[in-house]
Amino acid sequence: MTETGERNRPQSTGHETAGGGEPSTRRTSIGKRVEPAVRGRTTIADGVVEKIAGLAARDVVGVHAMGSGISRTFGAVRDRVPGGGGRSSVTRGVKAEVGEVQTALDLEIVVDYGVAIADVASDVRENVVAAVERMTGLEVVEVNIAVSDVKLPDEEEDEPEQRLQ
Repeated sequence: MTETGERNRPQSTGHETAGGGEPSTRRTSIGKRVEPAVRGRTTIADGVVEKIAGLAARDVVGVHAMGSGISRTFGAVRDRVPGGGGRSSVTRGVKAEVGEVQTALDLEIVVDYGVAIADVASDVRENVVAAVERMTGLEVVEVNIAVSDVKLPDEEEDEPEQRLQ
């Protein structure tokens, strides 16, 4: 958040820059300067960033599941209904706002009982930032993490979360 209470959000500058200065250019074989936008532009959908962030967050030890209990329950029901559609379990608990050069993420996680929540949140933030920036080239300006529940050892599973091994 800024001093005025506003959240940092992705900026759309209209120009990709190299090193934060003037828009980057390159020279062709005949010495003519070519702006990057002349050859086309790449856009990345919110859902792509959400999938990357969801997988990166689930990779962190101590993250039991993503999303609130209600969203996981409804998601499990939707997943079992043919043609149910909706958000996939990979993006459950993840919301991304993607600009041209920056992105901001909101994650909702369930942690395992006994873990240090601050450490898990820090690890999730680092893993998500690294994965999103490496795969998309976007600058991650913020990763907000809401811990919605703690999974106790003797609680039944609402739905089995698939974890990458």
